[in-house]
Amino acid sequence: QVVRVPSIVGRVCDGGTISRHSAMQISMAFITAYRLAAGEAAIADFAFAAKHAAVVEMGTMMPARRARSPNEPGGIPFGVMADMVQSTRTKPDDPARASLEAVALAAVILDQIYLGSYMSGGVGFTQYATAAYTDNILEDYTYWAVDHIKDKYGGFCKSKPSSELIEKLGSEINSYALEMYERYPAAMEAHFGGSQRATVAAAATGIGVAFATGNANAGVNGWYLSMYQHRERLGRLGFYGYDLQDNCGAANSFSYRSDEGLPHELRGPNFPNYAMNVGHLSGYTGIAMAPHAARGDAYVCNPLIKIAFADKNLPFDFANITKEFGRGCLREFVPMGERSAIIPAK
Repeated sequence: QVVRVPSIVGRVCDGGTISRHSAMQISMAFITAYRLAAGEAAIADFAFAAKHAAVVEMGTMMPARRARSPNEPGGIPFGVMADMVQSTRTKPDDPARASLEAVALAAVILDQIYLGSYMSGGVGFTQYATAAYTDNILEDYTYWAVDHIKDKYGGFCKSKPSSELIEKLGSEINSYALEMYERYPAAMEAHFGGSQRATVAAAATGIGVAFATGNANAGVNGWYLSMYQHRERLGRLGFYGYDLQDNCGAANSFSYRSDEGLPHELRGPNFPNYAMNVGHLSGYTGIAMAPHAARGDAYVCNPLIKIAFADKNLPFDFANITKEFGRGCLREFVPMGERSAIIPAK
């Protein structure tokens, strides 16, 4: 059973409220169906089970320095976020589109809502995150990588992961991306911040390496390679944590230490070094999606999540995420029952 609650519950309260809100819904439905008196012991037991014993939450535990209620957006691993995306189901022969849609979804939920609101206090990080999904620059770099892999590397998932492969292919994709910024001033103006250009170039590089190898950990090392080269080539990356996370990330990408040793698909903002770096989480989610989309896997991390977001009755189309964001900007998409005083229902 999939339990859904109004999005305003999570926006006004927190992730911990989601399971409690759903428990109340279940309890009230139980009371109504069996015409029971509210407050019966059976209902209390049922509610307790729903709240604590039988809820599969999407959010995992946050590290202590980022601790919040259970089931916060920051606890959603990249693989689970990727499973929310339905493009692999509707466009199984276009893994690049699926990866780009995963980037877009994570940019909003993890970069803008979680980091930009929950953690920063509401500054929004709007310009940093929107660079990944509001134009076709990342699309161009990613589809160039697809064509290059098919032309020079035998197609998807044909290359064995190795340091040599990551360095060779990653350098080729990253060089294309950085050259496009240098060749076309309009691209540089659109992505006017170093953080934006670093994110987009690294995302294309990591997604491309993941396509070629069928391995997300190889892909994320393509990301780090892009960051190293970007810094050496242009003298800077983004602000603050870029100099920490992107200069130590390759070293812990295959670590066995408990707080650094997860496979990429199981990492997320719940991962200590990933917990407060805007512009990264979207690219990391695209990298988690890429190898599985390239292989034609049915899901990335959890089939239950994949099925839950395949519901055709959802008002938001999780197969066409960037299109839905565009509809929202044009006021064509109106969230059900939310902000009706501000955006009147049509």
